[in-house]
Amino acid sequence: AECLAALKSTGATCVGGPWRPVGDGWPQAAIALAFQSRFGSGGAASRRLDYSGPVDTVYLGAWRREDLIRLGGFDESLVRNQDDELNLRIVRSGGVVWQSAAIRSTYTPRASFVALFRQFYQYGYWKVPVIRKHRLPASLRHLAPFVFVAGLACLTALTPWSMLARAALATVLGVYALTALFSGAALACAPHRLRDAVGIATAITCMHLGYGIGFGHALVEVLLLRRTPGAVATRLTR
Repeated sequence: AECLAALKSTGATCVGGPWRPVGDGWPQAAIALAFQSRFGSGGAASRRLDYSGPVDTVYLGAWRREDLIRLGGFDESLVRNQDDELNLRIVRSGGVVWQSAAIRSTYTPRASFVALFRQFYQYGYWKVPVIRKHRLPASLRHLAPFVFVAGLACLTALTPWSMLARAALATVLGVYALTALFSGAALACAPHRLRDAVGIATAITCMHLGYGIGFGHALVEVLLLRRTPGAVATRLTR
């Protein structure tokens, strides 16, 4: 009912509610909280539970049938990011993707850090075919995890020969760890605040590293070598 009301009142092409992750036990509850972290999500409006307004993509989605047909539906050649790619087409065709805080839907995240890493690895991997298709990323924040991972790799490679590289690597890792921990502490709740803060920080790290490594893998495999994505990128994780 809220989706229909939002479509009518806004005239948007796609409407949906914010990601409302719910976890049961540790570490799933910590992973759910990490999805709400501005540091973890890069400030994506779709993670803000109180936000109503235009977004670049939205959790789930509702459309008028004629609009979905006109746009060509989902691109089923993509294993991941079909919704992101459809919303990108909507925005670039002059349409609006609208998030309404009145639309309430919940999401159950992965229940382990390994599964979370694999999920975001695939998100990063399949973002490259989306960028190749549209020539530009939907948002610069989609590039940030890869830039971070590539920077760490370059600094690590230079450490045997450069004291400056060793100092820079230690500084970057230290600042990142503290930022992740402070982000986790801001969301953690009693009585297990320390445990949850560490869990949230670990989840954020899995999200960033998984996405960045997956993105880098696709750059080499899909763009440079022109290979077909392998099982690690095509087998759905859960």
